[in-house]
Amino acid sequence: MPKQELEVIGRNAACCPGLSAAPLDEGQAADLAKVFKALGDPVRLRLMSMIASRGEGGEVCVCELTPAFDLSQPTISHHLKLLRQAGLIDCERRGTWVYYWVLPGVLDRLAAFLTTAQPAGAGA
Repeated sequence: MPKQELEVIGRNAACCPGLSAAPLDEGQAADLAKVFKALGDPVRLRLMSMIASRGEGGEVCVCELTPAFDLSQPTISHHLKLLRQAGLIDCERRGTWVYYWVLPGVLDRLAAFLTTAQPAGAGA
């Protein structure tokens, strides 16, 4: 299976309207599919959850992430690289350690895309 590079998606909120707002065009669907592909792996989903659970502006050291998995450090680094390439997280090296954080607004944009508008009076 060929290795694929995941491209960073645009970071503007207008890139993807809500799922029920309008049909996605081909480009929007391709960009969003890259994000969901990155999150479609259980290890990457757990990593994303561990990083996001630090809250906005929070960060986590790779030294805290690696012990949570029965995987080698290079494998964890590969999964983190794919999350970075999908535009979900970013990182910074400090000495021998790398610290990761969720990019601002990325979870809100995904949530907004998946949220459907409720009809007036629904849920009351």
